[in-house]
Order: sequence, then structure tokens, then C-alpha cells
Amino acid sequence: MSQTSSGPAILVEGLVKSFGEVRALRGIDLSVPRGTVLGVLGPNGAGKTTAVRILTTLLQPDGGRAWVEGRDVVREAAAVRRCIGLSGQSAAIQEELTGRENLEIVGRLYHLGKQRARSRATELLERFGLSDAADRAAKNYSGGMQRRLDLAASLVGQPRVLFLDEPTTGLDPRSRMGMWDIIRSLAAGGTTLLLTTQYLDEADELADEIVVIDQGLVIAAGTAEELKSRVGGDVLEFTVPDRARIGDAVTAVAKIGEAEPHMDAETGVVSVGVGGRGSEALVEAVRGLDGAAVETRGLALRRPSALSSPRRCMQKRSCRTRRAQRRRQQRQSRASRLSPRPSACRTRAIISRSPRPTTSQPRREIPRRRIKRGVRWARQSQIRSPPLRRMRQLDRSGPTAPCNSPSRSRSTSPAIRRPFASK
Repeated sequence: MSQTSSGPAILVEGLVKSFGEVRALRGIDLSVPRGTVLGVLGPNGAGKTTAVRILTTLLQPDGGRAWVEGRDVVREAAAVRRCIGLSGQSAAIQEELTGRENLEIVGRLYHLGKQRARSRATELLERFGLSDAADRAAKNYSGGMQRRLDLAASLVGQPRVLFLDEPTTGLDPRSRMGMWDIIRSLAAGGTTLLLTTQYLDEADELADEIVVIDQGLVIAAGTAEELKSRVGGDVLEFTVPDRARIGDAVTAVAKIGEAEPHMDAETGVVSVGVGGRGSEALVEAVRGLDGAAVETRGLALRRPSALSSPRRCMQKRSCRTRRAQRRRQQRQSRASRLSPRPSACRTRAIISRSPRPTTSQPRREIPRRRIKRGVRWARQSQIRSPPLRRMRQLDRSGPTAPCNSPSRSRSTSPAIRRPFASK
């Protein structure tokens, strides 16, 4: 089958790829019209990156065929590489070089002249807001700046088809919004984009059509509105602060829903699907809750996300339950830390007031020969520390020496006279 220039920019038929026993792709079909954005959604390991690597001639497929701009990705790989751009999951830049030098090197690899590569680098730096940091080393760029520089490098050759493999992963909200604006401007300029992402709102915001891949198969395809309508229409959701009134709230909104309302006793969240009734169901819910005198918070009508499903809804509810349990545990641990504990002085006072045993064992003294042995060892080791000298004086004076004896110390307590006595 041959593809003409009037056909789709990207066409995939029965693409298959395996890595040993792991089947990454099991026969996917894609079609991307020219000048549109295709969003490819799926969890980790679904096969999104494998499909992108095959379409960009970095991997050979095991089966099926794929065309980019009418050229076969296997038989005409060199021609395909001349008309595409790729921005992978990690920024493919040289961190030791400046932003300008990175773009100039890519331009020279595209066989642009020296002047042409320099002018193209300056143009892209201004377009992506990197002119002020153009002469700084890329290793000193922030994460968002590095992603923008990587995307600018993929546009040096002015590709007609651009592949973006999770371009906003790891970016902060501000950098993510900036990347969205850049993608919109590229799509408005007529560039065909294939965007892989894990963010549902990103695909809903940027993609003209969405393809959902799971375990190497296409499980859903269509526009965002079409996918949302398949899930079941609008959802009415609110929170009941008084957990004892959740049952009354469910009874009040049960008549307006197409199915039984779902309630989460831990978080107090009540949700009910209302189909396509929209604002009419919202007004009825307000009247029913007001008639039942149930106080609510956050009453809103929302559309399901592009990948909403009963299993995903249950996952979200279980996540809410885990968060509630985690908050409860944190409150309990905080309360235990703030609870009064007896201070050290109070503990000593309690111990001092505690009754002591009436019979006490006599203190056992170490024999004098051990003291003499210690003095002899100190002499042999040439240790002349004050405690040992004092011990020698006490040893010579004996226990019956008078208090005014010059060999006695200022203090005549038994503890000093018997320094090695055990307690």
C-alpha cells in the first residue's frame, strides 16, 4: 500500500513489537490527519513509547506497517528522519554547552550552514523565551527551561511531523502551562503532533483526537467529548460535613440519578450520575437537599475525564479513603505528641517520695590488696595523676589517722578514703 501526500500524516496498521516474552504492541492502528494533534493515553507499560520509537525509526517492528508523510518507516527510514522531530521523555541536550551551542550543533547535524544554524538558533531561543539564558550552560537551567530547550532542538529542522513523548512529565504547573502554549502555537502553525501523556486534562486540552492504549492494544478512540459521553454523561458530586446525615442526602438525590448514588462514609462525598440532564438535575438536587435540610459543601456538576471508568472511579474513592485514614493517623500522632508528659524533675520527685526497702545490704568494700595492686600498676606505667597520688597518701595514712594529719585530705568522707568501694 502506497501513501500519497494527500493522505494522513501518520498511518499505522497492525503494528506488533515484542521484547522476548513481553508483547509491548499487539497490533495497533492509528491515523493522524495533517495539521492535527493526536493524544495517546495509557498507563506505564502500555506501549506508548514503543510505538513512538518505531514511528521515529529507532526500533524495528516485528509485524505490521507504518507510514509517516507517505514514507515507510522501515524501507525509507532516512527520508522519514528528514521530515520528523522528536522530543523524548528526558531532555536530550548537552548540559556542558550553552543553550545557543546546543541548538547550533543540532543545526549543523541537519546540514545547515554555519550562518543559517546560528540564525535558526537565535530565532528559536527568542520563540521559547530563552534569549536571556542563551549563553549560560544548560546544566544551570531549570527543569522547565531544559524541556523548552529540548523542544526547540527538535524544531531546528522545521519538521512537518513532531513526536512529543510525555513532554510535561516532572514540570511544575507554571512550566506545564507554558509548554501547553507552545504546543498550541505549533498546532496552529500547521505542524502535525503525536502527543503521548498520562495526564487526562492535558489530552483533553490539547488533542483533537484521543487514542487510549492499554497492554499494547487500542481500547478506545475518538474525540474527548465522544469518550466522555460513552462513560455516562455528567456526574453530580457534593460533600456532607455531618456524616450522620449522609443517608438523608442519598435519599434526597436518589430520584434524580440514572443509577444508585455512591457515598463514601469516610470522606462524606456523595456522587450520582445524571446523564445528559445537566443543569436541570443540579436544580432538582438543590431543591431536594434543601427540603431534607441537609447541609452540603462543594455541590458541583462535572463531566467525567477522558479515561473515566468504574474501576478508575473506585480507585479514586479508595485513594480518598486512604487519605482520610492518613489524616486521622496524623491527628492521633499529633495529639499523642502534644499530650502532657511528666518532666524529669517531677519524675525524680516521684522516685524520691517512693518508699524504700527497710533492709539495706551493707556496702561491700574492695580488699586493700587490690588497691595496692592498682598503685603498683600506676607506678610501673609512670602515671602520676592526682587521684592515684591521693590514693597512695590514703593508703599510707590508714583508717585511724587523725583528722589533722598532713597526709589526710581536706575531706574525710568514707567515699574519698575508699575510692574503689562499690555502691
